[in-house]
Amino acid sequence: MSDTRTPTQRRMIMQSVRTKNTGPEMAVRSLLHGLGYRYRLHRKDLPGKPDIVFPGRRKAIFVNGCFWHAHECAKGRAPKSRLEYWGPKLAKNVARDAANAAALRAEGWTILTVWQCELSEMKALEQRLRAFLDEP
Repeated sequence: MSDTRTPTQRRMIMQSVRTKNTGPEMAVRSLLHGLGYRYRLHRKDLPGKPDIVFPGRRKAIFVNGCFWHAHECAKGRAPKSRLEYWGPKLAKNVARDAANAAALRAEGWTILTVWQCELSEMKALEQRLRAFLDEP
């Protein structure tokens, strides 16, 4: 199956994809701030540069886009075209995520991954975040 976009259109779309301050990340940060939690962002000295970090609690949150991190949901499906490119790329992202999580845990951190698709249920996400942050 061929791409439905021209190469120029595809290039513009791909260039607009950010790694920090994404829509899902901003939504989680806004929710946390509204709940009274204070945090640090993108600590470069930690494996994987977690999106949201609570240094005093030694807890870190990764906010992952379903597509880019190959989540097993409708948004996480691989594209039907250029599988020779996307298959290894997405597999590498998943492997990197696992390695970063293991390295953080080895350093004594507790981690939580929030998926883009979970933002549709903000009440459930709020409860999940509170449980994660308030447990000892």
